Amino acid sequence: MVEVNEQPDGLEALRTEIAACRICRDASLRGSEHRLPHEPRPVAVISSLARVLIAGQAPGLRVHESGMPFNDASGDRLREWLEVDREMFYDRDRFTIVPMGFCFPGYDAKGSDLPPRRECAPHWRQRVISAMPQVELVLVVGQYAQAWHLGTERRENVTETVRAWRTMLFANRSPAFLPLPHPSWRNSGWIKRNPWFEDELLPVLRERIKLLVN
Repeated sequence: MVEVNEQPDGLEALRTEIAACRICRDASLRGSEHRLPHEPRPVAVISSLARVLIAGQAPGLRVHESGMPFNDASGDRLREWLEVDREMFYDRDRFTIVPMGFCFPGYDAKGSDLPPRRECAPHWRQRVISAMPQVELVLVVGQYAQAWHLGTERRENVTETVRAWRTMLFANRSPAFLPLPHPSWRNSGWIKRNPWFEDELLPVLRERIKLLVN
């Protein structure tokens, strides 16, 4: 699923191009033996109105099958962090959702999701971000999005990057960036070890979301 506002907004051509993209299948950077092991199904929500951009990692299998971003347990936790329901979350006038890789990358030998495909971000990301100048807040979710969006501001690991959230959120720039850990339930231990995340970061995140999506 590649969604775009129903009203004419100049993004229809971009949506069509993304929906037809096959570079990870047909033009793998590491050769044909490392191409995407299944048919591509790009998943992104692009908007000319939404002021909050969720920069995630890559779709999981459930998202690949449904075509709906964050349509899984990770999405449930992310919506809890934001204090929004599914209706608001999937309102493309409120949230734009652009993962680092548009397609489910498959599994590694241990059954874990592979990283976002290397072909996707260099080909698409700057063009997509530039097409949405109205965005005021970017939620930078997980290590791959943080590496791309934060550059030299990124710390040595996700914990330290998220711990520096005040420096990044309150920098004098637009859009503002707020780093978050991945909302996977595998990170439940991380949340317990870092109580400042729920005690200090989430209240500020929720207040900012209320200002931008209501």
